[in-house]
Amino acid sequence: MLKIVKTSIAIATASLIFAGNAQADVSEALQNICTIVKADDKGELRKKMKRVQSDYSLKLKDYYTGVSCGGNSLIRTAMLNNAEKTGTLMVKKMPKGDLKAPEKDGKTVLAWASENGLDASPIVAALNDRI
Repeated sequence: MLKIVKTSIAIATASLIFAGNAQADVSEALQNICTIVKADDKGELRKKMKRVQSDYSLKLKDYYTGVSCGGNSLIRTAMLNNAEKTGTLMVKKMPKGDLKAPEKDGKTVLAWASENGLDASPIVAALNDRI
């Protein structure tokens, strides 16, 4: 019985240590995603998303809210930088429900775009088509 308890504790401790390292590794993997979005490099963004999905089993919707580029989400960053290709790709990869949901500041992407005079952005057009 004592052996089972010791084994369980060892496994739990190892799992916690491994989970902490995995979180740091995901952060490292996503480190330059803001630069990729700003540069409107669709191919590189696609590679980054595939790499994170294959290495960590995470899709864009899983880490989208955790990534901030100067206080803005990835899609907002794409709009601010006229990064049509990367912005449109992210709109296509995100679930419709998440695109309609308010972000950290309580505003949806469409409401924020309207407030910031970005209604004419091709990314907003893609959002409207998707939603």
